[in-house]
Amino acid sequence: MDPLWSPIKQAGNLTDRIVARIEELIASERLAEGERLPAEREMASMLGVSRPALREAVKTLEARGRLVVRHGQGVFVRQDAASAMRARLSNLELTLGELFAMREVLEVSAAGWAAGAATDEELQSLAEVLAVEDAARAAPIDLERVGALDADFHLRIVEMAKNRFLSQMVGVLQEMLASGMETTLSVPGRLEQSRHDHLALYEAISTGDADAARDAAFVHIDGARRAAFERVRRESIELDGAGVPVAPEIGLDGDTAPTVALG
Repeated sequence: MDPLWSPIKQAGNLTDRIVARIEELIASERLAEGERLPAEREMASMLGVSRPALREAVKTLEARGRLVVRHGQGVFVRQDAASAMRARLSNLELTLGELFAMREVLEVSAAGWAAGAATDEELQSLAEVLAVEDAARAAPIDLERVGALDADFHLRIVEMAKNRFLSQMVGVLQEMLASGMETTLSVPGRLEQSRHDHLALYEAISTGDADAARDAAFVHIDGARRAAFERVRRESIELDGAGVPVAPEIGLDGDTAPTVALG
């Protein structure tokens, strides 16, 4: 049996005894910040307590800020804000790499296909999105509007590819990107570069140049990836310098606002 979870004496208030045991383990650092506790059934068995008593103890510790319950994942020792942000930034680097790799697979192909399949009506519609996007980028910048238009621009290109499965896949990717989006416009030059990339994409598709369209899509996605990683790097430096998180959630795009933007 794990010595951390040896049976608790049944005398007195059982919930209070469970709370005291877990708090002592946290204070002595035998339970580390961010560590996952055993599953409820397993922990109740090891401690020799009822599951209802254990649930009450967890609720008490969660209210005190000692534990955090993540539905579908388990119960974890809560980290202080700085430690939590450091872990999040580290995990985000892996996530960013995976998501941008997926973007590259989907959107580079979509741009090439769109160059050979776009209708005059679709091209006109894409040009109109670019015009409205330019207006939204004018000072004072409406970040939420820019983000929505950015997403619309990329989804229209996917639709031009005339591949329903591809459209569904990009839709799934959108949902993955939807949670906690924030802008990376603070990365110097990203707003201007994004506009340039969008124009290059439009020109290649409108002239039917599939190779140029794929190249433009790759350049754009790579730029967004670099901007996102630069944002992670800067937040890590600021965090280490101040000891507390100072920036908002990191966007997975180089020029997006709180809505889902792929660009």
